[in-house]
Amino acid sequence: MRIGLIAGSGQFPIIFTKAAKKKGYAVYAVAYVNETAREIENYVEEVQWLYLGQLKRLIRFFKQNAVAEAVMMGAIRKTRMFTDVRPDMKAIAVFSRMRHTNDDNLLSTFARVLEEEGITIKASTFLVPELLAPEGCWTKRKPSRAEQTDIDLGWRLAKEIGRLDIGQCVVVAGGSILAVEAIDGTDATIRRGGPLGNGNAVVVKVCKPNQDTRFDIPAIGVDTIRTMHEAGVRTLTVEAGKAIVFDRDEMVDLANRFDISILAKGD
Repeated sequence: MRIGLIAGSGQFPIIFTKAAKKKGYAVYAVAYVNETAREIENYVEEVQWLYLGQLKRLIRFFKQNAVAEAVMMGAIRKTRMFTDVRPDMKAIAVFSRMRHTNDDNLLSTFARVLEEEGITIKASTFLVPELLAPEGCWTKRKPSRAEQTDIDLGWRLAKEIGRLDIGQCVVVAGGSILAVEAIDGTDATIRRGGPLGNGNAVVVKVCKPNQDTRFDIPAIGVDTIRTMHEAGVRTLTVEAGKAIVFDRDEMVDLANRFDISILAKGD
């Protein structure tokens, strides 16, 4: 069995390749210069290093290796979309027809182009469903009544900014929105909003209402908790079954040490 991997940064591509190998898959990876960890080379059959926008080479690589199914995972810094891109003629032809270059439109268009070339895009979690967030409060500390009120507000507003494809995360305290995720990402949003809450802020991170959950699914991990602690945020809420959790046991242990609540709630 063969599976293609379009790998961004972070640990998700590494976790996936290890799981795929254990389950009998040969992984053929497309990796991005200045984004994907070099470690990926240790776990795949073959890797093709590309710059963003080299769409024709990506398709050729998969076809040369008889790859008919692929997954997309790992972060690509959004700011690189305006600086470190080398689009080939195929990419220019595809994306010049797009009216908007927001996340959902870019990823959906990219996936559609690959499927037109005979490469089916599968859900990034199809081999690692255990990474999806289970419902419930995972920590010793539960959200207070005031925090729960802010969580409810943050949930509604996070869904709305998600519907508009602005971001997936908000920081709330005392009924006020302190920060909204934009191109700078979740950690930067927490750092912007957390200190404004004077120790009372909550973070809410959700899946966009119209999100294609094959890719760009929200992700949290140990670094999220460290960032929250540094910013003075004591509660994190994510969407059960629609968020990826890395190193969950370690994450919960650290949250308990910092007296931080982690809640995964259903929609």
